[in-house]
Amino acid sequence: QVQLVESGGGLVQPGGSLRLSCAASGSIFSILDMGWHRQAPGKQRELVASMTNGGRTNFADSVKGRFTISRDNDKNTVYLYLQMNSPKPEDTAVYYCDARNMWSEYWGQGTQVTVSS
Repeated sequence: QVQLVESGGGLVQPGGSLRLSCAASGSIFSILDMGWHRQAPGKQRELVASMTNGGRTNFADSVKGRFTISRDNDKNTVYLYLQMNSPKPEDTAVYYCDARNMWSEYWGQGTQVTVSS
């Protein structure tokens, strides 16, 4: 089992910056890749960015050049970050962290990001 807890959401002005954090604990040795997804009201959940254990990254076209993803870890926890630069109102959504291993996919509870002036 992998437990995920997101933090860092809130209100941000267009053109500002915000960093989301995700702390993964439990069977972190089994994690193959992690990512950030988002879901806006009335829309399907979509991938924002992901990173494999080898460091390969993938970004949605809508956030390329504005968002970055990074990862850090200590003995018992893996930290996944999403740096949101120059956010736009259309980036408003609930952001979820996920982690996958050979057997399952795990999700955090989500954190709300609102981009508004």
